[in-house]
Amino acid sequence: MSKELILAASQVRLKAYVPYSNFAVGAALRSISGAIYVGCNVENVAYPEGTCAEAGAIAAMCAAGEYEISEVAVIAGGDRPVPPCGGCRQKLAEFAKGPVTVTLLATSGAQERTMVADLLPGAFDQDHLTSGAEDPKA
Repeated sequence: MSKELILAASQVRLKAYVPYSNFAVGAALRSISGAIYVGCNVENVAYPEGTCAEAGAIAAMCAAGEYEISEVAVIAGGDRPVPPCGGCRQKLAEFAKGPVTVTLLATSGAQERTMVADLLPGAFDQDHLTSGAEDPKA
């Protein structure tokens, strides 16, 4: 894990909009081109309408015309690293081709490393769509 990716996640975490939970999260990902994209969580008073840091970083990558992740870092406050939510695990799996390292960090300095595939074993993917596609009226 590059210090550059960890620094990017740490810096963007400070920009999170979290007036309700005070739980700021920053995410940084490196695309296969080597570019770094960042995202922070953005809350909304209508809780389900907020956005996660990982989703923001993925959206920034896609907006730049890139669609494949090579490495991820996620940082949150507290004493222990916080894993991505279920929805973000699926989002990461969509753009992680092959073995992609995810470094989970806490502001205390605690760190864990895992792989996207380990965060979401048995991920739903394109193969499920094509193998299960059929005309429901047939």
